Amino acid sequence: MAKRKIIEINEDKCNGCGLCTPNCPEGAIQIIDAKARLISDLFCDGLGACIGYCPQGAITIIEREAEEYEEKKVMVNIAKQGKNVILAHLRHLKEHNQQDYLRQALDYLKENDIKVDWAAEAVDKHMHDAGACPGLRPMDFRKKESLAKKQDSAQIESELRQWPVQLMLVPAHAPYLNNSELLIAADCVPFAYANFHQKLLKDKVLLVACPKLDDMRIYQEKLKQIFKNNEIKSVTYAHMEVPCCFGLVGIIKEAIDESAKKIPFKEAVISIQGEKLQ
Repeated sequence: MAKRKIIEINEDKCNGCGLCTPNCPEGAIQIIDAKARLISDLFCDGLGACIGYCPQGAITIIEREAEEYEEKKVMVNIAKQGKNVILAHLRHLKEHNQQDYLRQALDYLKENDIKVDWAAEAVDKHMHDAGACPGLRPMDFRKKESLAKKQDSAQIESELRQWPVQLMLVPAHAPYLNNSELLIAADCVPFAYANFHQKLLKDKVLLVACPKLDDMRIYQEKLKQIFKNNEIKSVTYAHMEVPCCFGLVGIIKEAIDESAKKIPFKEAVISIQGEKLQ
């Protein structure tokens, strides 16, 4: 065995919800005794497709001694699960630019006379179609018709252009992340700052986080994956003036550094009275 990247599941954080399992078409994760378990090093590719679907932040990527991943053995397991799971797996490999694994997977399908529609539109149609919670499905609203054209001019239009918004629920490869300007907002900010939509959120993709209550190490890993796997034009961190909110500043900067990319970063500080201080 050699060292390689592989997922690790924090049993104390896992609540057994099962949202990770349909987003691991390789079958490396199963719910056993009300907890998610990594059942085989051999099946885990270490790319972390499951991470963005864990609402508890219980899954991380580590590097350790692990059995080498074998695509053709994985395909034996995947082929049994039907066309939709096969398509989800092929898309997973394509999104992570795993061309060798993708070629091996397609060779396996050809050798075993398993026919699937590998056209791009078919893959998009079946993206993560395995019973995952609808509330976690990535949705891009950026091209929607402006509500201002339909409704009374007094109506304030929402500037939210994607779903989900909670940092731990947003997949690192969500299509709306690429070529975006990110707004990372401490979760108290939209309640305190009345002009949040018009002055901060407009034309940005939103990620919501709580520096006080959540695990900053998990945030750092998730942000690093987002920055590494997407072209991010800029990052703005909007937070309250209270001391606990400042903790995420260093985490974001470190994640940018670890991504080896030059991404412009700025802050917006909001007072408890709802004034923009910086």
